[in-house]
Amino acid sequence: MLSQEVTMHTLNPSVPNPFAMLIDPQAVVTAMDRSDRLARLKRKIYRPLDKPLLARQDGTADYDREIDDDADEADDGVGLDG
Repeated sequence: MLSQEVTMHTLNPSVPNPFAMLIDPQAVVTAMDRSDRLARLKRKIYRPLDKPLLARQDGTADYDREIDDDADEADDGVGLDG
């Protein structure tokens, strides 16, 4: 079986050896850069839907503090069990 694989690869050198990519990744990158088929692919840049939340200076933090303070004042300290 091994001799068939070796013979097949030596007879048809256009069949890429996937393990060669592990040995020489720069050759793979170079081949990708020269590839006409890859160049013809439609490309689109996808951006994440979730954007990082940045602290705003528009008073949102002040509003949140007011709500939290009001919730603390509404709590009369009496437990539910008695």
